[in-house]
Amino acid sequence: MQASALEDAYAEGRRDISETFDIVTIGSGHNGLVAAAYLATAGKRVAVLERNSWFGGGVITRELTVPGFKHDQHSTAHIFILGNPLIKSDELGLMSRYGLKYVYPDVPFICVFEDGATIGLHRDRNKTCQDIAQFSKKDADAFQRFAAVGDTFLPLVAASFYTPPLPMGASLAMLDQSPIGRQLFALMHKSAYDVVIENFENERVRLFLCRLISENLTGPEEKGTALGLYVFLAFMEAYGVGVPIGGSGALSQALIRCIEDHGGTVFADTSVEQVLTRNGRAVCVRSSDGTEYAAKDAVIGAIHPHVLGAMVPDVDPAIAAAARRTEISANVCFTVHAALNAPLHFKAGGHVNRAYFTELMPSRLDDLRSFFDSLRYGKIADQRLIGLISASNFDPSRCPPGKATLHVWDYVPYAHPDGGPAAWDRLKEAFAQKVLSRVRDFIDNLGPEDIIAAHYDSPLDMERTSASFRGGDLHGVANHMYQSGAHRPTPDLGRNTVPGIERLYLVGPFQHPGGGVFGAGRATAMQVCEDLKIDFDKIGKA
Repeated sequence: MQASALEDAYAEGRRDISETFDIVTIGSGHNGLVAAAYLATAGKRVAVLERNSWFGGGVITRELTVPGFKHDQHSTAHIFILGNPLIKSDELGLMSRYGLKYVYPDVPFICVFEDGATIGLHRDRNKTCQDIAQFSKKDADAFQRFAAVGDTFLPLVAASFYTPPLPMGASLAMLDQSPIGRQLFALMHKSAYDVVIENFENERVRLFLCRLISENLTGPEEKGTALGLYVFLAFMEAYGVGVPIGGSGALSQALIRCIEDHGGTVFADTSVEQVLTRNGRAVCVRSSDGTEYAAKDAVIGAIHPHVLGAMVPDVDPAIAAAARRTEISANVCFTVHAALNAPLHFKAGGHVNRAYFTELMPSRLDDLRSFFDSLRYGKIADQRLIGLISASNFDPSRCPPGKATLHVWDYVPYAHPDGGPAAWDRLKEAFAQKVLSRVRDFIDNLGPEDIIAAHYDSPLDMERTSASFRGGDLHGVANHMYQSGAHRPTPDLGRNTVPGIERLYLVGPFQHPGGGVFGAGRATAMQVCEDLKIDFDKIGKA
């Protein structure tokens, strides 16, 4: 049925055509759930449509190996959302009413070298400096100064994460008005490698800092990453890493409880095919089985820019073409999830298990640099660059007593050099064994007898799990500077709206501030509330 006839049917009250909601949200990724939860709390009748049989997108916990072992399939710790008023001020009651609980490790990150040496990134800056001082007292003093600069940047940058981004021109003009603003502008165009080399001398200290920023799916030499390093360090000290009890998906489940508590509905196995418009306004979405869901007030969509034109046929062709040209990252993940018979025994010592993220380090900084050079050319590097987590160290509910969970990741190209993306299906088992072999260089008890069961996700598998992860990119599109702020994913779409299509709003990792668990659907909800004349500041306060 055409949109015009459909809207006429709604006006006549014909409920046999389609159920009518105030807000229809496409996708149950955490950003869409956040936006839906705010609007449901504001009194709107909300529907969330999810194509999978499970909810949460990249913020999901599943029994991937054997029953009783809970694995975070994608995101595993929550960092930047901790500064979001959604969590910081518990605006929707996710913690006080809907069961979300966090623990906060004192050591968010640790880097482990092959000879057993370690450098930890602690919540306590002085302890980080003590670790650095093992290698260079001069660099420990430099870290104090470096981190203090990050403290000055954090309030300025973090405030922009949770609201619609300012127009790019206005942002740049504001930066040019003060010395700190001009310093920020310069760092927005430098690489993390640039500032690490400028400020630190010791090879291992340099490796430690460059490895931290490369966990954002980007090489340390990518221009535009310098500011991120300063802000990341400051954020770690101010907020740390939040480990959700019960798994990363506990956030998604708390949001769903909030939505349902306010009269909303979350539908599984409902794949959206098209957004229907009338007179330049989004009025309905149609699922692949032909069911149509009317939206009286707004449609909120986790619509990847590459498919915007296909899903919203009435969008301006030039806008759709620019969206299709957005760049996917060359650095995507391969993950191994395992159920273990016992907690890990690190050769470097038991203190490693007190850190949440563990980085298994290369010997030289040039090895790290060449690893990302290989990815840039679509190659699989000769050596592995491994990060790992055993979340059960901090949340025993993840597995049976005495057992453990393991989450390991490496970076690879989406297109396998020996046959393209599809080749991963036949080659991922062999690659997983290479990953585990590298992990065994650092761990004593990870032989076949120690692994109860394992599950592997290639970049192709990542793409299959979420429509937002095209090309296996967990950030939706690459975090390049030209795809940031109000220009993420494009200048036309950067403020979560679609020019020429009223009441259609965008959410997802491909929108500002980027991939990761930010709770960025809050900014989309603010935009919707402004258009619907709802006082956003009063939501959840009654």
